[in-house]
Amino acid sequence: MLIELKKFGNLLTSRQLGKESLAALSPQLPKENTEKIIVDFSEITTFSPSWGDEFLSPLQQKYQNNLFLKNTNNPSVKATIEILEETNQVKFQVE
Repeated sequence: MLIELKKFGNLLTSRQLGKESLAALSPQLPKENTEKIIVDFSEITTFSPSWGDEFLSPLQQKYQNNLFLKNTNNPSVKATIEILEETNQVKFQVE
């Protein structure tokens, strides 16, 4: 499954918006941890740790080794991923 974050806008900020974005996507997510999930950051200009914690952290907890991040070269995206990895003691897989 490919999740294009640009569907939620290119400025991904605030804890509340991250939570709402995940809630909107949840019905489409696989029930089991058997499918590869790719989160695509193309066209994202701002990615805050609060939005990421509400959206990416639950995905990481549920899908673990089947979760992959793509197009993470933006400095805002890179910095937030590093913060989330350190805070949650996880390592995201980048394609």
